[in-house]
Amino acid sequence: MIRTDWTMAEARAIHALPLPEIIAQAQAAHRAHFDPTEIETASLLSIKTGGCPEDCGYCAQSAHYDTGVKASKLMGKEAVLAAAQRAKDAGAQRFCMGAAWRSPKDRDMDHLYEMVQEVAELGLETCMTLGMLNPDQVTRLKEAGLDFYNHNIDTSPNYYAQIATTRTMDDRLETLAHVRKGGIRVCCGGILGMGEAEEDRIAMLVTLATLPEHPQSVPVNLWNAVDGVPVQERAETIDPFALVRAVALARILMPASVVRLSAGRTGMSDELQALCFLAGANSIFVGEQLLTTENPSASQDAALFARLGMRTAKIVPKSSPSETGDTALSSQPV
Repeated sequence: MIRTDWTMAEARAIHALPLPEIIAQAQAAHRAHFDPTEIETASLLSIKTGGCPEDCGYCAQSAHYDTGVKASKLMGKEAVLAAAQRAKDAGAQRFCMGAAWRSPKDRDMDHLYEMVQEVAELGLETCMTLGMLNPDQVTRLKEAGLDFYNHNIDTSPNYYAQIATTRTMDDRLETLAHVRKGGIRVCCGGILGMGEAEEDRIAMLVTLATLPEHPQSVPVNLWNAVDGVPVQERAETIDPFALVRAVALARILMPASVVRLSAGRTGMSDELQALCFLAGANSIFVGEQLLTTENPSASQDAALFARLGMRTAKIVPKSSPSETGDTALSSQPV
């Protein structure tokens, strides 16, 4: 049964279990919904970098901070399609397009519409992260055939005000509600290591697990050092077993969701990634760049999967770009 009524007390108790027990529970939940030897793959492209008016304290693309990232214009459709084809050739199932905006302007919607349509025609699942959306914008993206919309909550409701002030947690939840109501699947997770307490990590996952419907994709990002942003001053390296516990808790609370190891994999050992897969992670980003963050090479991932006897999931052809039935931005997250 898929529950959306989890309590903090229940989540705390699960999180505190001995590591072998929480992994066993996570494995049981994972195997009930997925092949535990199969990993979904996605690729991420920044289609509009830098100059974002939001003050998210982790983000190298915010105009509020001097991080060395230069603002760029929205990419042309042909360049995006070429990148999508390269991603498909490299084995990606899903192509995610991210723009550093507070929200897209109406004048951009036709261009975004065409991007989604033509990337979908390549046979890839489509995902976008463009900031906040209103219902009309959701409708347009749905009509274009968008499969997923990424909009992370970043952290717990209590800690959120320490991370950003130009928008609230309620703003983020409102966009998620628009996306969900509009029939686009939700990709939503957060970032670990921004100085938050263990309680905040648990609360972030409970927030997601008590939405009216669980996000279909849950990205788990590790903080990557970014000079010039406020979070850098209070960021703390996450204990590897704390990451494993967070992944396991995400899998237990949201058993049918894809749980993605996102930003931060370059700092993970092969052994830690393997533990995360055992704890229920079943998706990664492929390609050497995630917006402004480095990512392991395709050869590294292939070698790891070969050692583990695991494989990447196959691309399932779509009959039509408009068929988006069920089957996942800043410098840190997706």
